[in-house]
Amino acid sequence: MSTVLRALLLSALLTLVPVGIGVAVSDDTTSAALPPAYKGTDLADFDTSAAVVQRTPFCELVPAAAVKAALGTPGDLTSYGNGEESAALPGSDVAHEYGCLFGQADAPGSEARGWVFAPPVSAERASALISATTTDVCAAQPGAPAYGTPSVAVVCTNGDARTASFRGLFGDAWLACSLTLPVGVAEADLVSRAGRWCVAVAQAASFTASSTS
Repeated sequence: MSTVLRALLLSALLTLVPVGIGVAVSDDTTSAALPPAYKGTDLADFDTSAAVVQRTPFCELVPAAAVKAALGTPGDLTSYGNGEESAALPGSDVAHEYGCLFGQADAPGSEARGWVFAPPVSAERASALISATTTDVCAAQPGAPAYGTPSVAVVCTNGDARTASFRGLFGDAWLACSLTLPVGVAEADLVSRAGRWCVAVAQAASFTASSTS
């Protein structure tokens, strides 16, 4: 084998080795990716216009710390997917969404929820959903921070429990979240905790996009 040929082969080998190592490192980094750590961000400090929410399952990506901060103690997860029947839905209906409920066995009146519609939602449909959100027991919160565009925030009182909920359109994804606590919890505290919980839900529902890119 000539000296020139040996030199060419050696050069090619030295070029391939770093490329192979780079691919291996890249694959390891992608598979080890994790959702952002829970920081307890207030909804007013979170730019929901930058969130790219996916219409896919996300419950396993919700940080346990976010659940504990919302409920005061860790909660048990019940999740469901599009087309499934679940006791977590009113009347155990068939879901057309991906959702999760974190509750406590010893405190059935306290729960944190998050869900995203499986079908795409238009701006017109979002406006109709917003209109239907305000009822006799659910009062709109006009000064609340945005949760998508358009969005709505409501506080609902039902017996000895009160729920704060934020819902809105992220692109074509209708994302909603809620926090239910006993009425003994001050409403301002409930709304503040619900806002931080909803940020965690939005981050988890958006992470599926960045983790697969």
